Parts: sequence; C-alpha cells; structure tokens
Amino acid sequence: MAKKYDLNEVEVWDGNYAASQALRQAQVDVVAAYPITPSTPIVENYGNYVANGYIDGEFVMVESEHAAMSGCVGAAASGGRVATATSSQGFALMVEVLYQASGMRLPIVLTVVNRALASPLNVRGDHSDMYLGRDSGWIQLDSFNAQEAYDMVLCAFRIGENMNVRLPVMVHQDGFITSHTAQNVSPLSDDEAYAFVGEYQPYNDMLDFSKPVTYGAQTEEDWHYEHKARQHKALMDSRDVINSVFEEYKAKTGREYKRVESYLMDDAEVAIVALGTTVETCLLAAKQLREEEGIKAGVVAPRCFRPFPFDMIRDALMNVKALCVMDRSAPGGAMGALFNEVSAALYTTPNRPIITNYIYGLGGRDFSVKEAKRIFKEQLAHAEAGEITTDIQQFSGLRGPKLGFFKTKRS
Repeated sequence: MAKKYDLNEVEVWDGNYAASQALRQAQVDVVAAYPITPSTPIVENYGNYVANGYIDGEFVMVESEHAAMSGCVGAAASGGRVATATSSQGFALMVEVLYQASGMRLPIVLTVVNRALASPLNVRGDHSDMYLGRDSGWIQLDSFNAQEAYDMVLCAFRIGENMNVRLPVMVHQDGFITSHTAQNVSPLSDDEAYAFVGEYQPYNDMLDFSKPVTYGAQTEEDWHYEHKARQHKALMDSRDVINSVFEEYKAKTGREYKRVESYLMDDAEVAIVALGTTVETCLLAAKQLREEEGIKAGVVAPRCFRPFPFDMIRDALMNVKALCVMDRSAPGGAMGALFNEVSAALYTTPNRPIITNYIYGLGGRDFSVKEAKRIFKEQLAHAEAGEITTDIQQFSGLRGPKLGFFKTKRS
C-alpha cells in the first residue's frame, strides 16, 4: 500500500521524486514518455508505481519525445487524465505536438526539468527550454524548490482541467539544482491530495464514435482566426482560475502562492527579477545587504510565466529606482526573453525605472550570493547616478573577458 502522509510529516525528497509523487496522488491515467536527463526519474517513478500496484494507470514507453506528447494527446482526447515529463532536446522534439495539445484544449500536465539546449551538448540546467515553449499556448508555472515542484503539479491539474480553461499546463523546475537536490517536503496525504485535485471530468468524449465531432481539422483563413482567438481568451481567463486554485491550496496547506512572488518589495529601491532557484539566492543576498549595509533590495519572481502577469509585474516594480532582469538563457535576439517581458510591462508606468539585463548561469554555471550582491549594488549605482553607468546587458560569471552590450552611459 502507498504511504499515507500528513502535513505534520516532513519527507526528504528531490524535485523529481516530489513531482512523481504528485502524479501518483493525482491518479494519472496515462503517462507516455521517453527518458531524458535530468527528468527521467519522474516518469521512471510513475512506471514503478504502476508496476507495484500503487496506481491504476498506464505507463507507455514510446520511441521519442515527439511520440510521447502524441501519445499524451491521444490519451487525453479519449478522456484520460494525462501527464509526462521531459527536458531540453526532448522538449524541443515535442514542440510540434505542444501546439496540437493546446489547440485541441487538452489539459495535459507536463513537468519540464529545465536544461540547456544544444549545441554544444550540455545536461545541466538553464531556462532555454522554458523559453522555447513560451508561445505554444500552454500555461507555464515555475517552481523554485522541491516543495513547490510538488505543490505546483497538484495545482496544475486543477487549473488545466477547469471547464473555463481546458488548457495544458507546464510545471518547470531547475535541472539538477532542484530535480536532484534533496530538500524537506511536506506532502498531503493521498486522500487529501486526490480530494484537492478532484475526479477527472472529461470535457467530452472526443473519440466516442457514437457522437462524431471534428478536432484538429484544417481551417485556413475562414475559421482559423476564431479558433485561436478563443484559445487565447481561455489562456488569459486562466489568470482568475490560477488565483482561485492558489487560494484554495493555501487554505488546505498554509502555503501561499501568487502569480508573481514579491520579497522585501514594500520599500525596495533596487530589485532583481528572476526565475527558478535563482530567486532564493537573490533573496538571501537582499536580506544580507539590508542587514549589513542598509541597501533596500528586493526580489520579484514570476510564478506564472504564461500567461505573463504584466499588470502584477508592473505593480510590483513601479516604485523602484533601478532593477536587473536575470535571464538564464542565451538571448536569441538582442536581449533576454524575460527582460523583454518585464521592460514591456514597465513601459507604460509613469516612473520608468532603470532596467539592465544579465545573462547568467548558462549550462548550469553557478550563481552565487556574492554575485547577486554585486548586481544589487550595481543597480544602486545606476539609481544614484540617475542613469545606466555600465552596459545595459552583461554576461555574468564569464571566465574570460567580461562581455557587455548597448553602452548607454550619457556624456
């Protein structure tokens, strides 16, 4: 029999094990998967749960990640609760089918253990794959540690399966830093977790041939626009559903989540915006700077990367004097993806703070509290000068010459 947990009990789990336990407790019907580092233990664990009789589900081992998501689409279309996991190159191979899943409004849950994209080949964590999926029509939730990886997966089922949403959901965690690091996790009991997620209610039986309907048909210009407009509306409407699910989860567990997490921001003059495990590093740096040097530093972290919470980001940052947006992915264009989102959100504010962009931690390169402190102090220098006194974009943690772009210091 599966163990019965309660909130007074603390387990030591890594992020992968936490996510797989959430899949078991949600009683997922089908996991179609192809293994890839560092996400393999999630689907491997689910397969063990099925083999040992802990869950009445199906583990389908396929020949590629493209086939894995295709299998998930078929299983979800037939009325099952479906999930899988992947990383990096596997995620890239899934991308074609991600659009099918969201376009068909199938509430699949995908745990993405974030890892760098090749080339060169790298198995360590950065956010390249997270950014790759940002416009695929999926809701994207970000977890900063193992506890949150567990909590966000349970919340993802409730959010995606809501009848006003009916969209797939990704839950992100940092490769190795979260996925393979053992941390304290307080899980729900099996009964409590399943009661929170709820019994799966299929929107309709897509593959019921006695009630024929058409999905995924070719529409061209006559109806394609209408389909995408409705899909986009569902994605934007998910904001209220996400808020509601987070509030209900807080009532059950005492753990509070918001679409944008703000730390020490009430009087902050300088801030860092970041994702993933970097958030906790920056928070520790901000606390130390406040205690040791009186620098009013704060941290803002988008919990919900899609739909992007422009209004909440704007409200959290509108009173700071200077901020840095941290992108853990090599920019495919001029600036990092998160920087572009945050700067767009702040463009309409009357007090436009000075914004710089740091590219950091690529391929798992370490990001330290010391480096976070240096970046906070750099923002303070910008604030005191009233202008950007260094390059607006920099590469943090390089072992060779420092790179910077878009020099903006005024003469």
